[in-house]
Amino acid sequence: MNERLHSVLAQRGVPPESLAEACGVDPKTVSRWLGGRVPHPRHRFRVAQHLRVEETFLWPAPQPRTGRPAAGSGAELVGTYANRASVPREMWLSLLREARREIGVLVFSGTFFAQSNPHVAKMLAERAADGVRVRLCFGDPAGRAVAVRGREEGIGDALAAKIRASLTYYRSLLSEKGSEVRLHDTTLYTSMFRYDDHLLVNPHIWGQPASANPLLHLRRVDASGWFDNYAQSFDAVWAGARPWTPNQEGMAAHGQD
Repeated sequence: MNERLHSVLAQRGVPPESLAEACGVDPKTVSRWLGGRVPHPRHRFRVAQHLRVEETFLWPAPQPRTGRPAAGSGAELVGTYANRASVPREMWLSLLREARREIGVLVFSGTFFAQSNPHVAKMLAERAADGVRVRLCFGDPAGRAVAVRGREEGIGDALAAKIRASLTYYRSLLSEKGSEVRLHDTTLYTSMFRYDDHLLVNPHIWGQPASANPLLHLRRVDASGWFDNYAQSFDAVWAGARPWTPNQEGMAAHGQD
């Protein structure tokens, strides 16, 4: 069964019959797609266009069973998005739900991560309870890097305030075994969202908020590709970050008022 196609149809409020009409096929054909059959390329394109979703999200390319892709072939690149808002909400939810080993988030404020999914903390707690390692790394609101980034974006202290507001969503995670929240004070060239062997990379353009910048969807192929380079940078930032202690943050915020 194609759960992603089912979910996107439900989210968009599009009945299978309407999709069949839009693609010029019989409703039974759409039923077979929902059951797992992969459509003809021209139908895949029309479905993705009609539902406003990436074709590779609905029908991911199968992993090669033998051999390795040639270096520099871009085999790890699953899809690209003009900005973070272009990524379907169902894709964020599916990647989170389907993670079995590791979830990692590296951002400054990551406000959208909770605001676009009010149940994100509960879902992360459930994944941690199932043995998934959960690591969330936010910018240190009292750090130099956040102050510099705030000035570059022209929002001053607002970025630090956004981080403190965003952190409040994750207090409950601190008591969950297997989950951890830290604060970093590094120059952040890209935000990252890792779900096992899938990585969403959101580069930062000077002076613009991360949300306005492109996003790349990578899938790990081997240890010499883009995925591992980004994953290693995540680990380096994580190693130098400090654990988040809400009480200390509260006192620091009060001291700045």
